Amino acid sequence: MQYFLLFLVTLSSLFGAAKVVAVDERYQDSQSCKACHLRIVKEWDESWHSKSHYQNDEYFRKSLDYVSRKTRKSLNSVKVQCATCHNPRISVTSTDEDYEIAAVMGLDKGSEVDKAVNADSISEGINCVVCHNIDKIHDEYDASKRGINRVEWTKSGTMTGPFRDAKSPYHKTIHHEFMDKNPNKLCFVCHANDRSVNGVIFTNMQDEYVKGSKKCVECHMGEHRQDVAATYKMYDGKVKMRNVRHHGFKGAHTDTMWLHALRLSLKEKKNSLYITIKNPQPHNIPSGFGARELELTLTYKNGTNVIGKKTISLTTHYVRKKGKKTIPHLALKESENVSIAAHEKKVLKVSKMKGASSVEVVLNYVLVNEEVRSLLKLKGKNWSKRHFIAKKSLELK
Repeated sequence: MQYFLLFLVTLSSLFGAAKVVAVDERYQDSQSCKACHLRIVKEWDESWHSKSHYQNDEYFRKSLDYVSRKTRKSLNSVKVQCATCHNPRISVTSTDEDYEIAAVMGLDKGSEVDKAVNADSISEGINCVVCHNIDKIHDEYDASKRGINRVEWTKSGTMTGPFRDAKSPYHKTIHHEFMDKNPNKLCFVCHANDRSVNGVIFTNMQDEYVKGSKKCVECHMGEHRQDVAATYKMYDGKVKMRNVRHHGFKGAHTDTMWLHALRLSLKEKKNSLYITIKNPQPHNIPSGFGARELELTLTYKNGTNVIGKKTISLTTHYVRKKGKKTIPHLALKESENVSIAAHEKKVLKVSKMKGASSVEVVLNYVLVNEEVRSLLKLKGKNWSKRHFIAKKSLELK
């Protein structure tokens, strides 16, 4: 009887689940790409795209666990939902009430959903066959449709790239403009519209982006450089030199990205100190996940003696029912958005400390604010690390 129930539940779950285009085993693993694209694969392997999976990212893993507990939804169903962007090549893209019943009863082991979330084919997160197997991007779709719900895939064995004359003995190659002329379109497949289960939009980088600014890849993949994209000698027995970018996808986790990313200035007026933070970047800061934080540390001195310190946090806080603190993905409401918009500035007024002859202000960036770190019990030091942005000093009257 138990196995009959499992069969019925699995069958009904399959009817409600859209499947992606299957990927041949030869192309699922990025290691297969090393034969021709060794440098690119090595760069990707050190990126956070390669960690975009439940097992490889503590913040992601504990967020999913937290959502599952608080919504009383099975962990596998939450994994499938978040795989929309984190693991877009997952073979099952939705679950239903029947699956939830099976999960509660412990009857989901070996189901299509269980196999999908534990498949080796998605263990690398955002790997080569995520970006390079996209055939069409439907940016005309409703903003709520992201990741897997915004794209169409090429047939297995057909790779999309930026070069019209690319050749390979191992796979077909086609060119699309979202790989060279309009790469933002590709980035915004996922980096566009983060919303909670209650519909609170806590980040929308596509809306934040100022048109005509630098393209996403110019900062996050670096400038073009002359190198080989593929080492296979397909061009009259030679490799072909290309304009290529770095595939490390540097971002908020990278110290060098933050150095002077914002401009800091100080001004004294009567008994107040005015701190101005200018954002020359093409999107809001903080942006990305909603719990990110800008932190200002003010150190007051009298001569060489430190007489006091003050810390100012610029971050957004989230609450669920009954005003309880929560993470962005479960938010019913959010506090005032303190992000500094692209090409805009924020001015903070702070009272001077009595007896101070000078003040030093240090601006840092933190990946996850203390509130969310505590809720998720994050242990990794990287989540609380201060990434230095800028420092200014001012002699006071």
